[in-house]
Amino acid sequence: MLVAVDCIIFGFDGTHLKLLLIQRAFQPEAGNWSLMGGFVQPDETLPKAAARVLKKLTGIADVYLEELSAFSHPERDPIERTLSVPFTALVDIQQYETQITDDYHAGWFDINKYPKLIFDHREMVEKAKARLRYKAAFHPVLFELLPAKFTIPQLLNLYEEVYDISMDKRNFSRKILSMDLLEKLNEKDKGNSKKGAWLYRLNKKKYKANFHKVASIIPNPDIHYS
Repeated sequence: MLVAVDCIIFGFDGTHLKLLLIQRAFQPEAGNWSLMGGFVQPDETLPKAAARVLKKLTGIADVYLEELSAFSHPERDPIERTLSVPFTALVDIQQYETQITDDYHAGWFDINKYPKLIFDHREMVEKAKARLRYKAAFHPVLFELLPAKFTIPQLLNLYEEVYDISMDKRNFSRKILSMDLLEKLNEKDKGNSKKGAWLYRLNKKKYKANFHKVASIIPNPDIHYS
């Protein structure tokens, strides 16, 4: 049995949550859209293999990769019996945009409108989305997708994208500011309007002490994960 790793990279561009994909370079399914995957070498751990594959196929390096779970259906790969262990990462697209190479036509796709994927990669992505929703309901992990300085509308867009819901802007703003996790900066982002929106940053000390407060952001979230 062969052992492989696949990388599920979620990114946020300030408006939309996206998924990084490449075009597969060999048969079967050559030319079709795929997660970044490859076989584990004899001298590698799973995390090291995932980091190597991600850097080789996209150019992205030095990101935290979290193991998801094994996919082991006997017929998941039509050529050879292959067990795959996916890894997930959350990145700020702007931070890693210059790292991405074009060798395998890597591209970002809307998380709710991505193309057909090879093998069981769609199942992997959907399971990773379910875990992201579960974790985001109780921990401020979504801040990892944001730039160091961000606006409340950007944060709102991110939560709406992750949960695929529409949220009341005023209620969201009131809740997030009442948690005392953010620091308001004396700067505005005027990219979308002349008036601009105030910029904030995460207070890391208060974040560690009060991270549990984020559980109140999502009303009755669909957070089932298995």
